[in-house]
Amino acid sequence: MPAIFKIMIKPTFVFAVLLLFFSSCKNKNNKAETDEQPTTHLPNFGNVKLNHVFSAADRGVINKNYLVQYIARYYDKVWEKGDLSGGILVAKGDQILFEKYRGFAREGDQMPINQNTPLHVASVSKTLTAMATMKLIEAGKIKLDDRLTQFFPGFPYPEVTVRSLLSQRSGLPKYEYFIDKIKPQPEELKKNFLTNTDVLNLLIKYKPELARDTETGFMYCNTNFALLALIIEKITKMPFPQAMNEMVFKPLKMKNTYIFQEKDIPTAAQSFYFGGNKLYPLDRLDLIYGDKNVYTTPRDLLNFSEAMFSKDFLKPDLMKMVFEPYSNEKAGMNNYGFGFRMKIYDNGEKLTYHNGWWHGTNSVFAHLLKSKVTIIAIGNKYSGRVYSALALAGLFEDFPQQKEKLHSIMKDDENQPQTAVESIGE
Repeated sequence: MPAIFKIMIKPTFVFAVLLLFFSSCKNKNNKAETDEQPTTHLPNFGNVKLNHVFSAADRGVINKNYLVQYIARYYDKVWEKGDLSGGILVAKGDQILFEKYRGFAREGDQMPINQNTPLHVASVSKTLTAMATMKLIEAGKIKLDDRLTQFFPGFPYPEVTVRSLLSQRSGLPKYEYFIDKIKPQPEELKKNFLTNTDVLNLLIKYKPELARDTETGFMYCNTNFALLALIIEKITKMPFPQAMNEMVFKPLKMKNTYIFQEKDIPTAAQSFYFGGNKLYPLDRLDLIYGDKNVYTTPRDLLNFSEAMFSKDFLKPDLMKMVFEPYSNEKAGMNNYGFGFRMKIYDNGEKLTYHNGWWHGTNSVFAHLLKSKVTIIAIGNKYSGRVYSALALAGLFEDFPQQKEKLHSIMKDDENQPQTAVESIGE
């Protein structure tokens, strides 16, 4: 072989080897990215890229130090001095401004609560159930105006639809109460724990009267979301806890989130009575899900809130429906969308949120549409003071009622809260 050919083949060979090496690396990286994607045949939120939801402006905070110090004073006054147990988080976009945890998740000062401790969020669970339902609607699996008689043969309320469940306008009786009025006592009520299917079967068998006519007004009712969970099960052909994991929790990297089941009783966070460490016992309603029983962390809920700000979360027309007020029979500030409460003020501003309460659990989840702020508070030792966290919304947007409440809470603090315009860069 000529010497000149030997010299020329070396760079070509080296280039080929390098090309093969980098191609291999790229394939490995692509594989890693693919492996991270949720593997499910169900409609899900895996198309939302959490790292690409917010712009620099969305994260922008003017007077950040002031805000953080003010929230810290609130925390010291309400949570520390009130001996609350649980966690609180405030974020602008995906930037956490304040986050604190205290107390214990289990009896006997066991399981110190930290950022990875799943706590029951009670009725805040309704927002997640609602969004899973909306994802199935987006995929054409169900329709808002589908009647429940389509899913449950013998269902005795022909006017009740998916829409009326989501908007709390079904008029269905509350399962917490109607089951105790059935005489003689049904066999189901002799069980240690009732299931969602038990609730459905009792409705079909005993046909309790509607609490009010369907679609004539708002009536908050846990039965609505217990039935939505059953619809999700019927459409996905899998248990609700698994469906929620595949559709919502895993795709949104909610790694410390699950639906509470009987198998979780020995290890799950517990809740306690006010003013001490007395355990709040479980009762026969504690395994019904959809209306409650999401156990999660503030950081995981922040992922969920971030995703809802994404243009890829739901189609725009469906996302708009989530935050529409549907109960307008009576004039007033309070209203309800699809799985979200809202306060609509005279100045036109809208505060969107949901609270939760079950046994010793209190929770707040505020998703502020304009400022892209998320406020999360979860307590597991009963105290109505947990709900004061919603007043922090007055630091970020022009919500008169929340500003007044925050002023009342902090009235002996020398530094008064600034307005949204003064505090936050839009």
